[in-house]
Amino acid sequence: MSPEALARHIVATLRQSGHQAWLVGGCVRDLLLGIAPKDFDVSTDAPPERLLELFPGAGCVGAHFGVVLVRREGASVEVATFRSDRDYADGRRPAAVRFETDPRQDVLRRDFTINGLMLDPESGAVLDYVGGQADLEGRLLRAIGDPDVRFREDHLRLLRAIRFAARLGFRIEPATFAAIRSHHRSILGVSAERVRDELTRILTEGGARRGFELLDATGLLAVLLPEVAAMKGVEQPPEYHPEGDVWVHTLLLLEKLRQPSATLAWGALLHDAGKPPTFRVAERIRFDGHVEEGVALTHDILSRLRFSREDMEQVEALVANHMRFKDVQRMRESTLKRFLRLPRFDEHLELHRLDVLSSNGCLENYELLKRRREELPEERLRPPRLISGDDLMEEGRRPGPLFREILAAVEDAQLEGAIATRDEALEFVRARFPVG
Repeated sequence: MSPEALARHIVATLRQSGHQAWLVGGCVRDLLLGIAPKDFDVSTDAPPERLLELFPGAGCVGAHFGVVLVRREGASVEVATFRSDRDYADGRRPAAVRFETDPRQDVLRRDFTINGLMLDPESGAVLDYVGGQADLEGRLLRAIGDPDVRFREDHLRLLRAIRFAARLGFRIEPATFAAIRSHHRSILGVSAERVRDELTRILTEGGARRGFELLDATGLLAVLLPEVAAMKGVEQPPEYHPEGDVWVHTLLLLEKLRQPSATLAWGALLHDAGKPPTFRVAERIRFDGHVEEGVALTHDILSRLRFSREDMEQVEALVANHMRFKDVQRMRESTLKRFLRLPRFDEHLELHRLDVLSSNGCLENYELLKRRREELPEERLRPPRLISGDDLMEEGRRPGPLFREILAAVEDAQLEGAIATRDEALEFVRARFPVG
């Protein structure tokens, strides 16, 4: 069963049982815009205990807030009782809620007019108490009621506003925009995990360039990612970067992202983070050590935002390796093969493609590596090891740090095609690393 079919079933069941029920929120917005919703939500006047009676097996995911999760045949839909909220003391969630029977009260507590629409899935009738349909038609993002109040209630709405405006290509209504600027420092009170997830959505859901331009214009960028804000005005050598400064270059990369993974998107954002602190002018503009500095800054940023260790390692690897592409035509075969077998190499390759398309436009190295990656089977990139440390000890060698150097040299020769058997490997070692 699809989430939409389940949502329709829930609405029909509630109405047959004498309750009001509507599709609500983002799914309605997307349906009216002709976009396939990712998930569906239902709003009703039925209290939580009644929902649990009507939908046996449903679970309370927010009992205090009247939210029940209904699951069936692999699909799930959140069903929430109409409510009004009271006293947002912590800038995140209300201290108290009041269940309502009037859908208008439920709408007035929501964030933006385009998310405050209710839809009858059978008739197509829309309940619109806040002018959401007009704002959809006008491609306008507007807070419901007083925008200062909306952003004081839940500080994460500051980033949600940016995300919706960027992804949908909407303008932000002037009073709403002014309130975001006025309250932008409130975002520092939001947990790192919630900020991380919202920034990742801005980077991956579409409109990443516009999202970061809006983050900059509202002041949010400077308080959340000062390392990225520092890219503005940092000049680059025009012979390599005719497009402009580091900020412009980064925006061009973000503009070219198409449904990227989170790690690729963050790699695109941070690949040149080391340039501002390493900028200097000698005979020309130079960024000596910017890769190493960029890796260190990336680690600090991702740690601050509580990324997983696995994601941190991949984004740091993207930053660490993005300049190696310029050397691929001079690499030894063994070095090239090791480069190609980096974990998730497709992300490295795609970052390089975006990087050059946002600067000099030369795709020669991209095409070379793409072709080599397609030509080389996995067994040639990662051939079985010819010898081990045990073989070296059988040769009368004592274990020590030299073992790693010897085995690496053997693998280099194997990757170069100079040796292919155990005996050839041992002969190579005897000649290259004589005992005594």
